[in-house]
Amino acid sequence: MTKRTARAEPLSRERIVRTAIELLDAAGARKLTFRALTERLSTGPGAIYWHVANKDELLGAATDAVVADAVSVEPVAGDAPREAVRSVALGLYEATEAHPWLATQLATQFAREPWGSVAPRIFEALGRQVRALGVPESGWFTATSALMHYIFGVAGQNAANSDMAGGLPEGETRAEFLEAASRAWEALDPAAYPFTRAVADQIRDHDDREQFLAGVDLVLAGIVASASGAARE
Repeated sequence: MTKRTARAEPLSRERIVRTAIELLDAAGARKLTFRALTERLSTGPGAIYWHVANKDELLGAATDAVVADAVSVEPVAGDAPREAVRSVALGLYEATEAHPWLATQLATQFAREPWGSVAPRIFEALGRQVRALGVPESGWFTATSALMHYIFGVAGQNAANSDMAGGLPEGETRAEFLEAASRAWEALDPAAYPFTRAVADQIRDHDDREQFLAGVDLVLAGIVASASGAARE
């Protein structure tokens, strides 16, 4: 009786993109090459080019796949539009934590190819909720852009923080790093930096995720206030 051998998963665009994400997570965009892909997929470059034309297309597809998953988070019960925005924002934030290359690629996709799939996907996920908050149509683009830029800005900073944490001297913890930063701010000239000195203690042990969501709430509060003001006019 002959043994059945496991059938290999057929090569597809989805499989190529999934493998590209694995390579990006492991080594970053610079190390993502078609040679590395062919080795990981045990195939020839011609088979990959049949599904993906070049590296830029591959990076765009990988970014879109991660974003699609991030913005599909189901909101929790409560104030539906606000909670939906928080869920989408947190999904993107967590995606940049899980995929260190993502923040740079998001900025690249919006700058180089805003007509591609990534920009409309994020704009749609946030914009529907902005509309549901009662923002007049004339303010949809501005309000949604404000949310998006805040999310991208913090996500990018978070990615930089994670990269920095990996380069800390051996044995130094994040808490020790923040403690040093806090002390440095407290030592600033009180005449020139009264405010910075006043908040220096808040650097210690702050939670990045809570701070991020608090910022989302501040942006949302401004959007709602602006919408209410426009409705009264």
